[in-house]
Order: sequence, then C-alpha cells, then structure tokens
Amino acid sequence: MNVPAPTGLPALSDITEGGIPGVLRIENSDRDATTPIIMDMLRSVYPHEQVFGRFCPVNAYIAAPPRQVYEYLADTRCLEEWTYSLRGFTETDEPGLWVSQDRLGDQTKCFVRTVADSDAMTVDYHCAWDQGQHLWMIYLMRVVDAEVVLNAPGSVVLWNNCRHPFYDENPYPDTAPADRPVWVGDFWDMFSAGHQLEMDNLKAICEYRAAHGLPIKPEWME
Repeated sequence: MNVPAPTGLPALSDITEGGIPGVLRIENSDRDATTPIIMDMLRSVYPHEQVFGRFCPVNAYIAAPPRQVYEYLADTRCLEEWTYSLRGFTETDEPGLWVSQDRLGDQTKCFVRTVADSDAMTVDYHCAWDQGQHLWMIYLMRVVDAEVVLNAPGSVVLWNNCRHPFYDENPYPDTAPADRPVWVGDFWDMFSAGHQLEMDNLKAICEYRAAHGLPIKPEWME
C-alpha cells in the first residue's frame, strides 16, 4: 500500500479570533500539560475498572442542528479538528481509507475508515494503529435530535468504545515503529477522561460555529 506522508489540513481555519475557549488540542496543550488535566477528571471515589472495564461511554448535548452535526462527523477529516492528537489526515490509495499521525504515539500512523448511516445518523470510525488492513479499534457514535429526547433544540451525541482484546497486546508488532515506548491500550484507563475531553472539544467547536452563523462543516471540508 502506498501511504503518503501526512500533511497538515486547514483545521479550524475559519476561527480567526484567538481560538475557541476550552478546546484542548495537542497544539496548545502538549501531552505533559494535558495528562494532569485528564488525571484530575478521573475520580477515585468509584472503582474505575468496574465502571469502565469493557465499555467507555461518553455523551453530550450540543446546541447545534443535529443534521449538520452528523454531516460534520461523517467526514473523516473532522477528526483533524476535535480529536486531541490525530493530525495530518490524508486519503490513501484505497478509497475511503485515511491515514493520520497519532501524536500520542510519536511517529505512530493511525488508519481510519468512516462508516456512516444518514438515516440513523450513526457514525462509526474503524481505526487501527500502524496498519490499515485490520481496523479493530471501533468508535461508535450516534447523533440524536435533542427535540425528541430532551424537548430542546440541538443535538445529543452518544459515543461508545468497546475494549477489544487487542488493546491488551499489539496484534501486529511487526508494523510498529521500533522505538515507540507506548501501545494504544496503555491509555485505556484514561479513555473515559480522554474521550470526554474530546467530546468537550466537539461540543465547543460545533456550538461556536452555530452561534456565529458559520457552517458546522467548514468550507475547507466541502
């Protein structure tokens, strides 16, 4: 597979006045600075493994139109904006398969294929570190019209991740960078807080654009 070198996309280029308050991305808060924030979000008053052992659910209300939020999420390139560390999305020579760099893992490639259903407004990101043949990391998302479930305008976004056994051990060690010190599964106990941080980013970005009359899916993605 011919994989192009990752290049930066014009993420958040429509936001020109000092950024969006509350959005944490690796550009403005590196891993060392963000780790204490995530650790503070983890509460020791409950057994974390019992609550988040096999599943990692994160949900949010977003004051933005549900169809627009769905169309934004259904475009793989949106991950360049609201995820904490996936950058440089480039489509491979296999249609629909994108590659980025996960900066949590230094030189780690992250492959992504987005499977979306416009009727149900579901968006599933099928991902994997290092190789694009077996996309075993599945991030399940659904956008719900908040008028139906909360009697309020806007969107409810449901996000769940299942603890695939490969999180415990890299199934494709031959594809990993030789000097990488971490594996994606090493971060599982932080997934709930890390995903909440990213959901907060998604909420802030969508609500900012909605409040300022900007399309939720920016022009650079059209």
